Amino acid sequence: MYHYIEDKEFLKNMRSECSNLVNQLVQRINNGNVMEVKAHMVGSGARNLETQNGNNPIDLDYNIGIVKLYSYDINDCDKIKEYIKKEFNKVLKSKGWGDCKDSTSVLNSGFREFKSGNKTNFKFDLGIVVESDKTWYRLIHQKTGNTNTDKWIWNQGPNSKEIDDKVSWLKKNNLWNEVRVAYLKKKNMYLSRGDNNHPSFNCYIEAVNEVYDKY
Repeated sequence: MYHYIEDKEFLKNMRSECSNLVNQLVQRINNGNVMEVKAHMVGSGARNLETQNGNNPIDLDYNIGIVKLYSYDINDCDKIKEYIKKEFNKVLKSKGWGDCKDSTSVLNSGFREFKSGNKTNFKFDLGIVVESDKTWYRLIHQKTGNTNTDKWIWNQGPNSKEIDDKVSWLKKNNLWNEVRVAYLKKKNMYLSRGDNNHPSFNCYIEAVNEVYDKY
């Protein structure tokens, strides 16, 4: 079952390690002439949402958002993901990490562990997103087993309309702890069902909407 991570020192170090790599990727891309991006941890910068399933390795989740495109059209999904993947690998290799893996909805780093202190393995996943009319869309690689027939599409996040405005309202009204409770319940619900089609970002959106609608 999922639980929130309580080792604050480990959490701080893990966030620092992963966020540093993501920030380097953002700087590398923005220093070029292909696109402009921004990045944040899943939950649009929300804190205290890092979970662990039992004693299993830990995944941190980040979104890298497309701000502007200079060399591609927004529908050049395969080219966008391939470019970000290539730049991501350059950053990872420069810090002694291996190449990332291209999954359906994210780019996965390899697992790492710290040389001292908490030895729990961790990695981080990088989703590629774009916001339009206050709605979030995630870049999805629909794999068929044959790259010639694969498809890359922008998939709308479920009920993601105005999600950032709702988060601001919930925090302003001191309801964020209820979001944390709902988020954890949803992750465990999908885990118990063996449902792998609800990544953390989707669970987050569902939790925010559930608490917002309640009040």
